[in-house]
Amino acid sequence: MPSTGRRPSSTGAVIAVLCLAGTTVSLQQTLVVALLPSFAELLSISADDASWLITATLLTSAVATPVVARLADMYGKRLMMIICILLMASGSLVAALSAGSFALLILGRALQGFSSALIPVGISIMRDELPKEKVSSAIALMSATLGIGGALGLPLGGLLFGQFGWSSVFWLSVVVGLAIGVAVLLVVPESGVKTRGRFDLLGAVLLSAALTCLLLVISKGARWGGESIALLLTATAVLLAVWFPYSLKVSQPLVDLRTSARRPVLFTNLASILVGFALMANILVSTQQLQLPPEAGGYGLGALQAGLAMVPGGLAMVVFSPVSGKMINVLGGRITLITGCAIMGVAYVGRVFLDHSLLSIVIGSAVVSVGSAIAYAAMPSLIMANVPITETASANGLNALLRALGTSTASAVIAGLLTAVTITVDGATVTSPAAFTITYWLAGAVSLLACGIVWLVPRRSVEAAPVSEVEPAASVSQAGGGAEIVVRGRVLRPDDSPHPHAVVTAVRLTGEPLDWSRADNTGAFSLALPGRDRYLVIANADGWTPRSQVTDFATPGLAPVVRLGGPLMLTGTVRQGSEPVGGALLTLSATTGEVRATTSSAADGSYRLRLPPPGHHILTVLAPDRLTTVAVKIFTTTQSAVNDVELPTTHR
Repeated sequence: MPSTGRRPSSTGAVIAVLCLAGTTVSLQQTLVVALLPSFAELLSISADDASWLITATLLTSAVATPVVARLADMYGKRLMMIICILLMASGSLVAALSAGSFALLILGRALQGFSSALIPVGISIMRDELPKEKVSSAIALMSATLGIGGALGLPLGGLLFGQFGWSSVFWLSVVVGLAIGVAVLLVVPESGVKTRGRFDLLGAVLLSAALTCLLLVISKGARWGGESIALLLTATAVLLAVWFPYSLKVSQPLVDLRTSARRPVLFTNLASILVGFALMANILVSTQQLQLPPEAGGYGLGALQAGLAMVPGGLAMVVFSPVSGKMINVLGGRITLITGCAIMGVAYVGRVFLDHSLLSIVIGSAVVSVGSAIAYAAMPSLIMANVPITETASANGLNALLRALGTSTASAVIAGLLTAVTITVDGATVTSPAAFTITYWLAGAVSLLACGIVWLVPRRSVEAAPVSEVEPAASVSQAGGGAEIVVRGRVLRPDDSPHPHAVVTAVRLTGEPLDWSRADNTGAFSLALPGRDRYLVIANADGWTPRSQVTDFATPGLAPVVRLGGPLMLTGTVRQGSEPVGGALLTLSATTGEVRATTSSAADGSYRLRLPPPGHHILTVLAPDRLTTVAVKIFTTTQSAVNDVELPTTHR
């Protein structure tokens, strides 16, 4: 564990404080939900305007999560947690003292949105600071706090409003935020795993603008109409079209798209959107059913009573969090995530055929919550096992953002569905029971689709293996009697020029994988290692000969240089009969027609071409007389190859 210059905190205390911070995040999202109708009346505004109290937090969360997570990797995870907590508490104070000013309430709610980054950053701290055998269960518990916080938020908000007025909801957030902030300062150590570099400001602006436009479409599109939707979607597409190529070229991007495109990370993130959708569907449909008038097939419960009925689901998430951690350790993240999604899918399908009694609604909601707890626990483990240790906060931040996109989409889709499928009861239009059945089928299909996506994660990869077989890359261990360190170096080509985007892997001399990194545009890389010792360092890049070396990192400040071998080549000799042919034109083309490369043979008939991607290709040779030619089909792999070509002695 990195030294912090103070007495180390117990593992249990660190887990407890970080999980309380996670609960605070979900409370910020749900405490205000039950009060929206009252705010519209108290502030003399429309229901559409009142919904900005939710939208403002949503937009800030979307912008803050990837930005804060990246800053946490660069400047310190505990530091960024403290900053987010202070911003959240400041926003709560502004809202509490707003005296009914709608503008100040919006500002306060926007600042509260910074709390969303606490969960991905907190999970990354767990990776850095906890013993490896505790990491999975701690992540599972922190993920479960989303459920308990969400379940408590609805009844707690209604209770505080009824007893002490609406400002008490924000005063509670002030007190809780300050208490959590002090606890983080006293208990949580600052991680020594940091990545130096320049913050990608332009990338942050482009991505934030794109996310803002997209979330406005999701949250406000139904009210604003087709023209506004088209404009916002166009803006989103244009901004992303600029951001993607920019992020691929910049030296240290806000989001490493190459790492995010790896199959385990990509499929986990795609599944996260669907799991977020299914989780929010459970909350929205269950509370709507409980509050629906009895004559329309509901139970007519108030917001407080409906919220209390959701508490068993939140408690089920906490109860099953240790089970989730054990599943990850024994079965691996892939199978655990598939299991969670399958439980959600089966539970939704079961709810279609169960009666709509109060007990069946509560039990059905709790079973979906259990599946959500298992799935939410597995996703960070899968992500962290497949990204560099120095980028765990950034990667978790992106995953949290995508889950939030899923929940936001669910809110918009299901709200539209529940208002579109209606019946008339005693002259009043209310949601039809058929709307709930449709939602169950939709959420069940989404959950099972997530199962299928996770199934595509490679079975024999590190992230899918239980810890008994492979030590995860996301573990913390000791080596050489020292604490975990971050070392930096450079990858160079044989001519000493930097090799951008080369991949560097560190392995113990006994074989356990430790960390990997992708070099930036200057060839610089960072690795998190368990201590100052000797390690096997492997460098690789597409189209180049890999290199490995044993490097001693005993000296602080050492910046090792890893030189790749030369480019992989296709070589050979062109002959006609027994004589070499110089000046022949060689063309390498794909079987689909594209020309890959051309060159001319030397005086001794030899030629050299950069090795094309693996597969079938056509090598064509044209003699210097420009009449004699031959074409041969070759197959290339990932190794340099030799292919001699014999020209015919007669023209073709």
